Amino acid sequence: MGVVEATRGAAREQVLVALLGIPRLLAHPAWRAADRDEGRGLGVLLVPGFGFGDRSLQLTRAWLRKRGYAPIGARIGLNVGCTSELVDRLERRLEAHAEATGGRVVLFGQSRGGGLARLVSVRRPELVQGLVMLASPVLDQLGAHPSVVRVARTLARLSRAGVPGLLNEDCFAGSCYDTNAAAMAEPLKVPAIAVFSRNDLIAPWELCADPCADCVEVTSTHTGMGLDPEVYRLLAPRLASWARSREPVPAAG
Repeated sequence: MGVVEATRGAAREQVLVALLGIPRLLAHPAWRAADRDEGRGLGVLLVPGFGFGDRSLQLTRAWLRKRGYAPIGARIGLNVGCTSELVDRLERRLEAHAEATGGRVVLFGQSRGGGLARLVSVRRPELVQGLVMLASPVLDQLGAHPSVVRVARTLARLSRAGVPGLLNEDCFAGSCYDTNAAAMAEPLKVPAIAVFSRNDLIAPWELCADPCADCVEVTSTHTGMGLDPEVYRLLAPRLASWARSREPVPAAG
């Protein structure tokens, strides 16, 4: 029952945020005011949080598209798989989008998605124009609220029982964890912004304050960060700056 209750509690917050946050966002100037030339075709790869799919960032995708960016989803399902496998898949997705858009790409991740995006940025900085991390506890991979970690460990037990496509024990204490913990500790070679909130009950704000990024505080909840007009107001000039200074992908060899 503990895992079930934790999942229901998280879902309850998500529903409330969706009901209360979306109308406020759509009516806000940060959403309504849009320059269609702002993005200049800059590619953006959106990476959802743990337990969410690409549709969870659908509004973010729409906000970017109406400003002239070229956003795409991560196509990693509900983001409940092995960390190393997901990073490999995101790397291939990044390569394809950089080729399709003719230049470096912004990685934009929420919660666990921000951590995965950071790992890809460390691995392939030559393909990354900038990195956005929303409520991402990158300073400790297992630092989320205990209820969330319990759900993740339950998935690992299901993986051990033969259910495919899930986190496994190696992601918690094995080569997968060790490799990605070391990579997560590496300094970033790309410009980055980390957005955190002291009202976040899922990811402690201290773990989201990446010392290699510009850290910005907002007042939203964990799930609500992607629906907070203040987040979009803060991100707009940063993304526009990256679009203006966009660099082509270096030639191979």
